[in-house]
Amino acid sequence: MASNRRAFLTATAVGALAAAPAAAAPAATDHPTDPHTALAELLAGNRRYATGHERHPHESRPLRHRLASVQHPFAVIVGCIDSRVPPELVFDQGLGDLLCIRTAGQVLDEAVLGSVQYGVEELRIPLVLVLGHERCGAVAATLDHLRTGAPVPGHLALLVDEIAPAARRTRAVPGDWAEHTMTAHTAWVRDAIRADPAFRQAHVTAARFDLDTGLVSLLP
Repeated sequence: MASNRRAFLTATAVGALAAAPAAAAPAATDHPTDPHTALAELLAGNRRYATGHERHPHESRPLRHRLASVQHPFAVIVGCIDSRVPPELVFDQGLGDLLCIRTAGQVLDEAVLGSVQYGVEELRIPLVLVLGHERCGAVAATLDHLRTGAPVPGHLALLVDEIAPAARRTRAVPGDWAEHTMTAHTAWVRDAIRADPAFRQAHVTAARFDLDTGLVSLLP
């Protein structure tokens, strides 16, 4: 997955961010510092969200003032742009809690990888969670293309090109092709991030969001 161009762009972006003046202010909230506690906090927040017992934490005016000088998010979420899957709401978190990177179908590119690396290396975030979801529009567009062979317009071609391998691998699997594609692609994104030496410091996992129940379940 790594390339000279990717390494150059990522190193340049992270180096520029690292060169910014470091804030000396204390942590704004008591966040988890290990990946297992961080994951448990995400899943607990999701249960609150799914059952209608949200706390909407970390939204106060004093906290906003403290966060103006420093941030200590405890998880990177690589998710989809779908308006029904906002990570801060899905996991019942607030300001300064999550570093969210969202592309259609959680497709990776250089900007996504550089952003994840910034979170892991510069902010010392212990957990990276790749979050897929059912009825993903990017997956549906990919399947339509594979069924019909119709050209993919403009920049959408990148999304289809990235998701198509998972669709081809699962085409013969009995059941819901879109669901199988989403799951396989989400797992592939997780595995691609895991395999990159830039993210060795963090625990990388993947999950599926159910639009009907609001629940997040971890992928094997």
